[in-house]
This record gives sequence, C-alpha cells and structure tokens, in this order.
Amino acid sequence: MKNPNPLVSIITVVYNGSKYLQQTINSVTNQTYRNIEYIIIDGCSTDNTLEIIKKNESQISNWISEPDNGLYDAMNKGINLAKGELIGIINSDDWYELNAVKYVVDAYKENKDKLIFHGDRYNITINGDRELYKYKPSKFRFLYFSMTYNHPSMFFHKKIYEEHKYNVNFRVFSDYEFVLRLFLLKPESFHYIPNPYVNYRLGGISSNQSFISNIKEGFRARLNAGLNLFQGVTYITFRSVFHFLKPVISRAKLSKKQLN
Repeated sequence: MKNPNPLVSIITVVYNGSKYLQQTINSVTNQTYRNIEYIIIDGCSTDNTLEIIKKNESQISNWISEPDNGLYDAMNKGINLAKGELIGIINSDDWYELNAVKYVVDAYKENKDKLIFHGDRYNITINGDRELYKYKPSKFRFLYFSMTYNHPSMFFHKKIYEEHKYNVNFRVFSDYEFVLRLFLLKPESFHYIPNPYVNYRLGGISSNQSFISNIKEGFRARLNAGLNLFQGVTYITFRSVFHFLKPVISRAKLSKKQLN
C-alpha cells in the first residue's frame, strides 16, 4: 500500500537565475500539498541568486552552491540529495501551478503500478503570453521529431533515479535521452495527468543551439537510449525535411488566415 502522504522532493537548478528565482521558490513553497522537501542546486552564481536563496532559507530543506559540469550534472546532484518517494525538477525560470504536487500525489496514490507521472504545461512566450501546450501521445513523433513529454511536469519515483541518472555529456538532449530510455524499457510505468500544472518559459538553451548541433546531439541521444542506426537515420531524415518545409508551412498558414 502506498504511503497516503508521501514525501515529495522538488529540485531547482540555478545559475545566475535571480530574475525569476523568487517566483520559482514561491511556486514550490506555496503548494497546497505540504509534505515537500525543497532542494536548490546553485552553480556558483555571480548575480544575487545566493541572496535570494538565503532570504528563503527557512523554507528550503537543503541547498548547495558549488561549481558543476552543467545543467544535468546539477540535476544529478539534487537527485543524490533527495529523500522523497517522488522527485520533480523545476528550473529557476519556470514555476508550478499551486495544485501541481497535489495532482501528482493523487495520481500516484490512485495508480499503484505507475512510477513516472507527467502532465500538460503552459508555454510562456518572450512577450509574457501564456499558451497551453498539451502532451502529444504519438510514439512516432516522440521517436523521430521531438520531446513530446513535458519534462518540467514530470515526477519520477525514487526507484527510477536509483537506476538511472542524466547523461552529463549532452548539452540539451539529456532529458530526452533519459525519458526515451525509460519509455523503451518501462512504457507501462508512465501515467498522464490531463492537467496543465507547470509554466515553462520559452527561449532556453535548446533554442540557442544551431539546427546542425541539435540534429547531431538528437541522433546520439537516440542511439544512446536504445534506438538502432536505422531509426537514428530516420530521425535525421524527418527532422531535416520538416526543418526546411517549416517556413513554407508557416507562410501557407498565414496566407490562409489572411484570406479568412
């Protein structure tokens, strides 16, 4: 029987993230579900990130500030410190809706055989607009186009992280490789929660990487996760075709909208 009030660990990774960090912290500490352990991993920020952390220290279970080997190394550090039955990761420019953890814990208690929980999100544009981004349950899209799971919404049972960690050799595709590996190994462990409970700011490091770099890293991530060479080449083919057709499709949609 699952614990009726399980401890949930939430990890925030930050480096020079003072602009939005307080909003992230507030979204965790104000959750309607209260049995939460909150961990912050700072990569030796040079702005006033540490001042914000110290100001909120009474509501933070554990925090460290030290050099790391990038985003995913910092995530692994937080996971190693976590004591919760469920573990979620929210980065310093994103934030949860107030019932986020409650949604996850309720789903966890109602689905005894599930270990991986995920939901929908709101994308926050550069202009501050909020757009609903729903999980797309297409295996083809997940394998050959992009990450269909909303990683900021994902909570994993501690058993998952005892067996798997994020690959620090990837710059932006480690979360994709991690989730794909689990999807190939344990597809029955996933559970979708049909609610948007996390807010995700667009314009992160993945959007600043070139198309060629994304393709190369995406190819390696797929092979590392367990896809074969043919599937990897299929990914390159579909992504390349879509990349070059995307401007044409966008113009066609704009023309149709103007005609209407």
